[in-house]
Amino acid sequence: MSTVVRIDDVTKVYGSGGNALLALDHISLGVQQGEFVCLLGASGCGKSTLLSLVAGLDKITTGTLDIGGRHVALMFQEAALFPWLSVNGNVELPLRLQGIGKAERRKRASELLDIVRLGGFGDKRPHELSGGMRQRVALARALAQNADVLLMDEPFGALDAMTRDILHDELERIWREQELTVLFVTHNVREAVRLGDRVVLLSSRPGRVIEDYRINHPRPRRIDSPEVSGQAAEITDRLRAEVARHAS
Repeated sequence: MSTVVRIDDVTKVYGSGGNALLALDHISLGVQQGEFVCLLGASGCGKSTLLSLVAGLDKITTGTLDIGGRHVALMFQEAALFPWLSVNGNVELPLRLQGIGKAERRKRASELLDIVRLGGFGDKRPHELSGGMRQRVALARALAQNADVLLMDEPFGALDAMTRDILHDELERIWREQELTVLFVTHNVREAVRLGDRVVLLSSRPGRVIEDYRINHPRPRRIDSPEVSGQAAEITDRLRAEVARHAS
């Protein structure tokens, strides 16, 4: 498999002089084509910063970051849908920015809503949907960008446990069907083990890669299965030790 995201010795510093904040410190990480990689760590460890760098929303301070000209799409914790647009309108927006004509936009949006299992909801407004449904719309909008790499920043963090569990299944299905490469940020250790091919653990600020766990449990997985729970407990112990080290 080819490496689609290559992060070599990347450092990110905000500010300068006495006010400088070191967010990421010499991080190196490679993500292979078709991999599902979860980034895990305590609050403030730089997970979202790293995602922003890969998305091109911010610039690295030192090091190299290469996505080989591939397209990326970024999905946030909040659906961030435009309330004045219908579901169709929200999904069509990236297509409109690509210069795609109205008829083709509508056809493609309908296909994408079918993929996220929201066929028939195109005329609804965001306020008429549940939280889980709004996240499905946000996912369809991300897929409309024809990205090779999907970046997800705690997309299910605000949802209840049952909705989150259902969306785990849906995301895994879409990842497989669309042959995506996913870089997924979460605070939830079990979620990371449930979804990931790998779980990359970052240190407390400044963020450094301290562990890279290969998740070999067969799919599909359940978040409450003994295999997921067991490896999640191992990673949690390592995370607790890192948080304790930082606090001491």
